Amino acid sequence: RGMVAAGMALLTLWALVNLFSVFLLVVTAFIFMAALLPYVEWLCRHGFNRIVAVLLILLGVLVTLGTVIAIVAPAMFDEFRDLRSNLPEYAEDFEDFMSDLGFETDRWDLPERAESIEWSKLISGSQAVNFGQRAVFGIFSGLTVAVLTAYLLVDAGRLRTFVFRFIPRGREPDAQHFMNALSRVVGGYVRGQLITSVIIGLYTTAVLLIVGVPNAVAFGVLAAFADIIPLVGAFIAIVPAVVAAFQESPTQAVIVLAALLFYQQFEDRYLVPRIYGQTLNLPALVVLVAVLIGGELMGIAGVLLALPTAAAIRVVLDYYLDRREGGTGIPESLREGEVLAPDKSPAG
Repeated sequence: RGMVAAGMALLTLWALVNLFSVFLLVVTAFIFMAALLPYVEWLCRHGFNRIVAVLLILLGVLVTLGTVIAIVAPAMFDEFRDLRSNLPEYAEDFEDFMSDLGFETDRWDLPERAESIEWSKLISGSQAVNFGQRAVFGIFSGLTVAVLTAYLLVDAGRLRTFVFRFIPRGREPDAQHFMNALSRVVGGYVRGQLITSVIIGLYTTAVLLIVGVPNAVAFGVLAAFADIIPLVGAFIAIVPAVVAAFQESPTQAVIVLAALLFYQQFEDRYLVPRIYGQTLNLPALVVLVAVLIGGELMGIAGVLLALPTAAAIRVVLDYYLDRREGGTGIPESLREGEVLAPDKSPAG
């Protein structure tokens, strides 16, 4: 038996190594299923056919993503073209602004350096082809995840029945509590992140409109998407908006920078703890390590999936530790309703 167990473990490890990309796509699909399942169940309880409910939810997600791309891409292209054309002038304005603040800028030579940039060499032909290949692979992976998510949402009941066939008799309640906690943590994180993204998007748009920065809506949408990315998301949300404001005037850039930094502090210290509560109770070191591992394995996609995956692992560890101490396996903080679900799904 020991040799058979060791052989199965090696075979499983070999399969994970060789099929790792497929495994990650499946994990991604399960994460999206956990986030969207309460809404599908809600539509089903209100008279919708399950397949129709799944298609409506996925259509809404795809339309949202398409709208984001349609808003952000043209505006970012215009901003980049304007920055490329007027970079020496902006560099000179920046030197003058810093000089007014008391910095010694005589040796910076920023306008001359800006003029010496050879934009055609920044993106060579091979780099463009490589980027195109990655874009095609990303689109294909996204479609694969969408199809897998649709199948999981449609067959959630049969999938649950199949999984429970492997649960020993008498352990079904424990398994049900564990699956509910896992769904709450992972799905609640994704849905909570949606709310914080909407808030920062609206706030950024309002600030830029008040200050008078062009393409305010596009920068707001970009900030909403960047807010999903742990650690570096704040940098991505702030820098493009500040650069665009600086193209108008240094004063506008300072106002935008101060307003967005204020919001980042408000979100980190007040908004996130109240939206998530105990849903994502991960130490900062765990967040950093999870993001680094996710980025190394899957790039941007890995960074986005790092926190929900780490939260799921935390549920498994909490279950094991609580059971070892004679508890139910699910801490009291994880037995509440799911975050931002339309209403509580019936147990079982």
